[in-house]
Amino acid sequence: MKNTLLFLLMITIASCTSKQPNIIIFFTDDQGYADVGCYGAVGYETPNIDQLASEGIRFTDFYVPATVCTPSRAGLLTGRYPVRSGLHEAVLFPFSEGGIPEEEYTMAEMLRDNGYKTICIGKWHLGHKPQYMPLNNGFDEFFGVPYSNDMDNHYYRDIDFQSPPLPLYRNEELIESGPDQDYLTKIYTEEAIRHIKERGDQPFFIYLAHNMPHYPLHASPAFKGKSGIGIFGDVIMELDWSAGEIVECLKEEGIFDNTIFIFTSDNGPAAGSAEPLRGRKAQTWEGGQREPGIIAWPGRIPAGLTSHEFITTMDLLPTLAAITGSELPENLHLDGQDVSKLLFEPAKTQLPARPFYYWSRDGEIEAVRLGDWKLHIKKTRGWNKDEQGDFPVSLYNLKEDIGEQKNLAMDNPEKVEELFTLIEGFK
Repeated sequence: MKNTLLFLLMITIASCTSKQPNIIIFFTDDQGYADVGCYGAVGYETPNIDQLASEGIRFTDFYVPATVCTPSRAGLLTGRYPVRSGLHEAVLFPFSEGGIPEEEYTMAEMLRDNGYKTICIGKWHLGHKPQYMPLNNGFDEFFGVPYSNDMDNHYYRDIDFQSPPLPLYRNEELIESGPDQDYLTKIYTEEAIRHIKERGDQPFFIYLAHNMPHYPLHASPAFKGKSGIGIFGDVIMELDWSAGEIVECLKEEGIFDNTIFIFTSDNGPAAGSAEPLRGRKAQTWEGGQREPGIIAWPGRIPAGLTSHEFITTMDLLPTLAAITGSELPENLHLDGQDVSKLLFEPAKTQLPARPFYYWSRDGEIEAVRLGDWKLHIKKTRGWNKDEQGDFPVSLYNLKEDIGEQKNLAMDNPEKVEELFTLIEGFK
């Protein structure tokens, strides 16, 4: 009898562990490096996100491939530098005609091809014309808005264009114009929970792209005034609540241990903090592209670790492909790499050094990082030419100088030449 029970237990465990993991990417907007408690937030707490970090790996060198919304989202979903999608210059607007190219193979397409139900909730910002929207780019369902919340009913004086009230869609149907933004975080959270509870037998991928804390800042009545430091603190606390509600639902449904939960943001802060990094949103200083990054998968990814290995959101597509056994097109040119070994064996894994290119909001390479070294060759934002003069070629050792304060270019001409050659050779 005991042997029979043991055999049945082993079969049950094997069947559970063989199930494809669910995947949630919790993606905020304009949340800075220091806008999370475990990354140094001051004045408010993020206990749920901090708890998530304690159940997985917290990365100190986690990057996004752009300083603003549209290109960063393109890089996340394609595993490629946004220049390859033609989305590396500025952002898309309500008057824009373009969007993510049809030939791009997105993370959602990859997972759907492998049997996943794919759901996009929140801010899309990869083109608002029908052919560019989520349902034509690998997602089975969409609930959210096509672009940033500050584009709601905005008048663009330079081109005499009046944008409409912010459209809220369910799939391809416009269900509301100009929704009350105080409730965006709340309704996105409720939508994610609904999908988890009604998931059926398929594994699911939820891409939850919150609008907050992008300007204008909004929080629901339950969180207004809660932080005691103003609306920004309230907004961050509500985002933390959102993460906590989703994790709690996963636990209640008994699937938390089989869910990969990834938390990060699209670029540096506009309202918050990137300390001790230099710079912020739209700048190629570290504060514009180094983000809080947490990846948890209880039982598979070791808990409570901090990693100083360099990874990017472009690595997520090939990594999830490896974890889920998803096939990728043979001719697909990825810039990200599979870092699953690092996730499963972080103490034993050191990733090889590889260059990372920092593209300006204007669509040009301004800097490159390789190992601990970062070279800046130009600066369109985050440098006042009238007050500071022409921008000098600048070299920093990020391990010793995370704030990019001590220019070592004059003392290291060979390193400058090496990194400059990388920029010239990008293709």
